[in-house]
Amino acid sequence: MAQLWGRFPNDRSTLEQRHHNGAKTHQKDFLAPKWCVSISDDINEQSSRLTDWSQEYNQYSSGCFKGRVDECFFDHIQLINEYTSQALYQQCKVWPNAFWIGIPSTRDQFRINGQTIDQEDLLWRHGGMTFELVTPADCNILSIVIPEDKLLSLAEYHGVEISLGGTKDNPRLSADPQQIHALARQVTRILNAGNREPDMAIHKDMLLQQLLDLLAKAEVNTHVVPSYRHRKAVVDRVREYVIGSGDLPVTMTALCELTNVSRRTLQYSFESILGISPVQFLRATRLNRVRRKLLSNQKISIADAAASQGFYHQSQFTADYKQLFGERPSETLKRVYH
Repeated sequence: MAQLWGRFPNDRSTLEQRHHNGAKTHQKDFLAPKWCVSISDDINEQSSRLTDWSQEYNQYSSGCFKGRVDECFFDHIQLINEYTSQALYQQCKVWPNAFWIGIPSTRDQFRINGQTIDQEDLLWRHGGMTFELVTPADCNILSIVIPEDKLLSLAEYHGVEISLGGTKDNPRLSADPQQIHALARQVTRILNAGNREPDMAIHKDMLLQQLLDLLAKAEVNTHVVPSYRHRKAVVDRVREYVIGSGDLPVTMTALCELTNVSRRTLQYSFESILGISPVQFLRATRLNRVRRKLLSNQKISIADAAASQGFYHQSQFTADYKQLFGERPSETLKRVYH
């Protein structure tokens, strides 16, 4: 399905000339569709681009980041195509009383709540509920967000039975790949049309009918590897500890003692749930924290920001930082004042 999404254009000026229709706020009472296209070269900026979502991104792969969000609102429904050039760990939460359906452009190395996804899987989450994504480099995700009451009333009106039992604990729905492909094509067509499409009402009805037909036949994918729950618990415990430790550096020995597992089990747990080693996780988490501090407009020095995360050798820190983000800490600091 990758051909549906396309690749990220290199011409920034071309993107900036794309049609912007309406402010970046969630307007729920309009009649005409609202389109917005935004681009960014920073993951923190990118994470704020999805209207009414609550998100935080950490970058895992090395290099400069490029991102783009194509977004459309119509009749209380939100459609999104988000592109991210680097591998990310994302914490996401959709606006309350809604359902999110996600279709990624690639399934390799993609995870939702630590679970890998099959070719016939859709992503599915309830609004107001935090979920985690690990997205590979050069990735697009198509999203449909629809109010819960609207979806259920549409299903009742059309005589379509949708069973939502078991979906809160299971973020994957298995569906017909051809139906997934058709739904992705319809979302892409609406997002690419802008105000140029004279028959948008017809395409909206087609989208909703395709969504209802797909969900009516979809089944919850409950398959996980036997060790999933234990490994997920280990990673969650480490993440909670790292968050709670504030600015204090964390050692591998402390994490093994915290989780009461061996280094090997800790390694397997992180590679299974996040696709990276615990050492990579700690390093990336600390560097991303430094970056957010530098961008926080709190007039903190680079040395103080680095030291707060246990980076005391300035030259090595600068090299590690540039390797991950593709720019020096001083270049990041300049973003605040430009």
